[in-house]
Formats: sequence, structure tokens, C-alpha cells
Amino acid sequence: MELLKTECLSKIYGSGENQVVAVDGVNFSVEQGEFVAVVGSSGSGKSTLLHMLGGVDRPTSGRVLIENEDIYKMNDDKLAVFRRRQVGLIYQFYNLIPVLNVEENMTLPCELDGKAPDKEFVRELADTLGLSKRLKHLPNQLSGGQQQRVAIGRALMNRPAILLADEPTGNLDSKASDEIVELLKLSNHKYRQTILMITHNLEIAKQADRVLVMEDGKLSDDRKGR
Repeated sequence: MELLKTECLSKIYGSGENQVVAVDGVNFSVEQGEFVAVVGSSGSGKSTLLHMLGGVDRPTSGRVLIENEDIYKMNDDKLAVFRRRQVGLIYQFYNLIPVLNVEENMTLPCELDGKAPDKEFVRELADTLGLSKRLKHLPNQLSGGQQQRVAIGRALMNRPAILLADEPTGNLDSKASDEIVELLKLSNHKYRQTILMITHNLEIAKQADRVLVMEDGKLSDDRKGR
């Protein structure tokens, strides 16, 4: 089943001589349960694309459909609720709340949605992510790899329709990077989580089911991954 689809998706910044076309008429789709990587150099438009897919940055033109719903037909309030419930976001620099412990950071999406966390799912996620003994630790008591594990747990907490990862290994050493990619693959298999990952590293991208290559705001290739 097609879970995500873009139609002629574009993002333009500035005007006249200062105009920059960051994303230029991109069309592609992602099936439910698929793990897709978008690879490209710095400035290729891949992060701008991800932000539009996640409801963070409205496109200049074109459409983003998630579960057949055009997300940019929603007003800002409805889009914020949709993003919180249906989109899991993982960033390069973790974006954890420093005064909250691991468990509180992981369950933050539930708290923001005004619902009690599923304690059994929290324990299962913590065990899967290797965080069971770190639940009461603050972010500054964790390594970079452990902080990214917390960010993955937070992104999965509401069982989103799609998980979007923006350079999730970009701030980690090679060992921690490998572990994070393996955890993403595990969540894809264990929870049938649909994942779209942005990276500049082709070797990391190849771990996905499909690799989309982005150059100058356009998708230039669509190939099989692992």
C-alpha cells in the first residue's frame, strides 16, 4: 500500500537574482513498511525535501500525501496535531530536552498529546534500544549514540505512519553510526515501521531497501539498496 506520495513538489527561496530552487518538481512514493534512503551532497535539497515531507516547511508548489491525505490542505493547528501523531522525526543533533530524563524524553509526544504513555510499550522500546538501565539518566549523562537511541524511541512512541530521519548518524563515530542504522532496520522489521532516511553517506544509504539519489533539487536515480 502506498503510504507517502509527492506530486511535483517544489520549494523556492527568494526571488529574482536571489532565487534559489531548493527542491525542483520532485515525484516519488513510498510503500507502507518500506525503508527508503535519500542520498545527496550538501546543498542537494535533501533536508528541505524531508522537512516538507514531515509537515515542517510548506512547499512553494506541489503536494505531499500521507495515507492519501494532502497534508498541506490542513491549517497550521491541524497540521501540528497530524505531525505529532503521524510523523516521527529524528534529527542529527538529537533535540532532547536537557532537563528531562530518558523516559520523559521518550514519552514527550504522548504528554504533548494529552494521553498517558503505554508503559508496556515504553519498556519494550527501552529494551529494544538498549536503554533499560538508562531511563532515569539525563541527556548529558549519555553518549551521543545513546542520545540518538532516545531520539529514536521518542519518534516511535506514538507509532507514527512514517519515521523521517535527517542525517541520524551525522554526529556519531562509525561504531555508533552502525548501531543506529541497525536499530532503524530493526524498527523497520520488528514494528513494520515505514522509514525515510536522509544521508550524505552512500554506504549508509545502501542499508535501506531503496536508495533515491538527489542532485540540485531533483531526484536523479532510484535504485535498490541492500
